[in-house]
Amino acid sequence: MDKFMVVEKGYSITEVNKFVDDVIAQTESMLDKMKKQHKEGVELKKELEHYKKMEHDLRNALIKAEQSGSEIKKQAYEERDVIIEEARKNASRIVNDALLRAEKIEIKAETLERNLRIFKKKLKLVVEQQLAVVEEIEELKLD
Repeated sequence: MDKFMVVEKGYSITEVNKFVDDVIAQTESMLDKMKKQHKEGVELKKELEHYKKMEHDLRNALIKAEQSGSEIKKQAYEERDVIIEEARKNASRIVNDALLRAEKIEIKAETLERNLRIFKKKLKLVVEQQLAVVEEIEELKLD
């Protein structure tokens, strides 16, 4: 800082006034800068709060998406288990039905075999009786 010029009754009023004006101008300039920085700081703080809220919302959305995904997987596994159980029941029923049919067919086959043996015996008996009749007829003719 330069010293003021000394005049007759003290310092030079013009220089002092000029100095005071410069100090006022610099002070106002610094105040404007501070106000501007404060305003920017407030805006940055608002932006930061906005981004923090967005981050919070995104985290919540991510958590909900993970929960939904887990729930969907759980439901899919449950549905899979139900489908597998139904398939097992159906397969068991189909096998049981097939076994019952096979048993009935086997019983019918045994019955048919037995009836065929009886028929053969009866037919053999009829043929033998007829043969006996033919032999009797031949014996009658010969005499």
